[in-house]
Amino acid sequence: MIDVRKLRLLAALQRLGTVAAVAEEMHLSAPGVSMQLAALEKELGIRLTQRHGRRLVLTAAGVTLADHGREILARLSLAELELQSLRAGTVGRYTLTAFPSASRTIVAEAFRDMLRDTRPALDVHLTVAEPDRAIDSLLTGDADLAIIHSYSNVPRDLPDSLSSRSIGSEPVWLAAPAAQSSGDKTVRLDEFSSMPWIAPTTDVTCYTMMERACGLAGFRPHIVAESMDFAVQLELVAAGVGVALVPALTATEIPDGVKLLDLATPVTRSLHLAMRTPDQADPGIANLCDTLARTAARRLSITPTT
Repeated sequence: MIDVRKLRLLAALQRLGTVAAVAEEMHLSAPGVSMQLAALEKELGIRLTQRHGRRLVLTAAGVTLADHGREILARLSLAELELQSLRAGTVGRYTLTAFPSASRTIVAEAFRDMLRDTRPALDVHLTVAEPDRAIDSLLTGDADLAIIHSYSNVPRDLPDSLSSRSIGSEPVWLAAPAAQSSGDKTVRLDEFSSMPWIAPTTDVTCYTMMERACGLAGFRPHIVAESMDFAVQLELVAAGVGVALVPALTATEIPDGVKLLDLATPVTRSLHLAMRTPDQADPGIANLCDTLARTAARRLSITPTT
């Protein structure tokens, strides 16, 4: 194994031309430099330097090793810089998975901020998935970080190997056709028990949230349409098809003819960052979490505008 410190001296001799210059740059004595170079020759079993008058010059082998040495030392310097950045959490490759409305809002805005930053940036790959699938991706190692949600009436437990960090919560609103709504801004769900309902598909937490909220209000909703896309739900509400329960992040673009109403018995959706427990100590994960948390704090201040 070649001693990097001695290799650095050999490369410096090629660059500077004299032992005295090397000694001055490296803050060593000239005899100390000569001894280190002689030791390198002994370790490798080949002459690297020879006397030319009073000067010590490189042999062909010395030139070859010094040429390689410059490249090796440059790569080592680059590696040190990258490791410093990794320790600081400013670089690294990570896979983030998030549910659709968080991807469209929080993640998109966080990416925009990261692209504006002139400093080295994390290399983040995004996949879009509902929370159950996102948790599976963390467990299998296909994702490093996930934005997941839980509802106040549908708690979510994580496996013991995962940890989470809360990044805020948002209200769930009733979306109703404006023409069929009273002037009240806060409503009871039982007032809409006879209305047709637009629901998420039955295989997701959002459906359970709606079913439990209506059940607590004393009725079973008459579902006339199902869609996991909340934008589709809002368009159907605008068309007068029925009413729907929509979390705030899903209602960033509200069609004409839709009224968003607060619930007298509130339902909230909480957002969490989930990761494998050991990864909490990863500086890059911590940096990405902080960025997403700051963005979430801005986005979750949304209030109804209709």
